[in-house]
Amino acid sequence: MIDLIEATDTGIVLFVKIIPNASRTEIVGQFGDRVKVKVSASPEKGKANKAVCACLASALGVNNTCVSILHGESSPLKTIFIFGISILHAKSKLGIR
Repeated sequence: MIDLIEATDTGIVLFVKIIPNASRTEIVGQFGDRVKVKVSASPEKGKANKAVCACLASALGVNNTCVSILHGESSPLKTIFIFGISILHAKSKLGIR
C-alpha cells in the first residue's frame, strides 16, 4: 500500500485529491492513496487551492502559513507540505489509518 503521508525533517507531505465546487468544505477521508478534500470554492484564480490549504490548516491545528502546495497547482491531485507536525498527529486529526 502506498503511504498518503510522508515524513520530512520539518513536517509532512500529504497527497490529496481535491473536489472543487462542493456543497461544503470538508475532509472526506482516505481515497485510495490520497486524502479526499471537498471545497466549496471554485478552481478559478487559486480559490480552491487557498480553500484546501485553509481547511487542512484548521483540521490540523496549524497556521495557514504552515501549509503549502508543492505540486499540482492546477490539478485535482495535489502534493501538500505541512510544516511542524508529525505523521501521527496528522493521522489522528484527519481520522486516517
